[in-house]
Amino acid sequence: MAGGTAVVLDPRMLAHDPGFGHPERPDRLRVLLEHLEGAPSLLRLGTRPATEDEIALVHTPAHVEHTAATAGHRRVALDPDTATSPGSYEAARLAAGSVLVACEAVRAGEVANGFALVRPPGHHAERARAMGFCLFNNVAVAATALRRSGVGRVAIVDWDLHHGNGTQHLFEDDSDVLYVSTHQYPYYPGTGAADEVGIGAGAGRTVNLPFPAGFGDAEYAHAFREVVTPVVRQFAPDFILVSAGFDCDYRDPLGGMSVTAAGFATMAQALHTVAQETAGGRLVAVLEGGYDLEAIVEGVDVVLDVLRGDDRARPPATGEARHAERVLARVRAAHASYWKF
Repeated sequence: MAGGTAVVLDPRMLAHDPGFGHPERPDRLRVLLEHLEGAPSLLRLGTRPATEDEIALVHTPAHVEHTAATAGHRRVALDPDTATSPGSYEAARLAAGSVLVACEAVRAGEVANGFALVRPPGHHAERARAMGFCLFNNVAVAATALRRSGVGRVAIVDWDLHHGNGTQHLFEDDSDVLYVSTHQYPYYPGTGAADEVGIGAGAGRTVNLPFPAGFGDAEYAHAFREVVTPVVRQFAPDFILVSAGFDCDYRDPLGGMSVTAAGFATMAQALHTVAQETAGGRLVAVLEGGYDLEAIVEGVDVVLDVLRGDDRARPPATGEARHAERVLARVRAAHASYWKF
């Protein structure tokens, strides 16, 4: 396998503008474009829009058509939080396609791993609707495409502040896709309780860690050490996707968590290690939420450092591990018949 960490980043995704004062603003990507310009030791991959057929792997034709119909229109409200501008549809196709490009390059062995820096985000998008700032479910499109290309098992780990309701629902009956989410709870979108474990053949393949507001580096590190990493390791994925939201950063205006760069590094290191153990290192991170510009830049930087091999221990700067135990006890109880802890 070729070495190197790739990034996928396209200024055309700036064309998505949900409106004045909206948290999911173009500046979220603009700061990354400026920050990473000329960055050493990063490989740049080209981008392409996902085709409508690729998007329809997880979304209904009606949803794809409805979103496509917004192209060229000044503003269309898809839900109370989610609106489009004339360029949003093409930006959303590029977001989904960028994740596909990263996954294809990693699967082909052209690069070791990658980070798709995309917007609009995707993990709230349901099969038949946009919601929560998300038009298409970028990670779900990629996971489904990977499975169709012959990848046996895919693990999706989502550390965004919010629960990825769309991703959970798209795979909750699928035994070959594991979805693990840490998220503030109760909070938008209201899903993600510990007893939501998947259905049918997918029972046990949905692992929710619903955190109260205030958790920081130590709680997240403890949860990854005691629950997330053991479950992902037992699942033994052939490919890992990370829904990397940075809205659990202590500075985020929409969140109530206290994670710092040290916490993001610890989570990324845990998943990077498991990817090397079970998946030949195949891992692609995908930008989800995060609405403080400095936090986004710092979070992306530290994850890229880890993907490039930085395994320095970073002591937690916030939180106390013991505070997570009550949540972890509920998660262990819900999954006692599926996983060993």
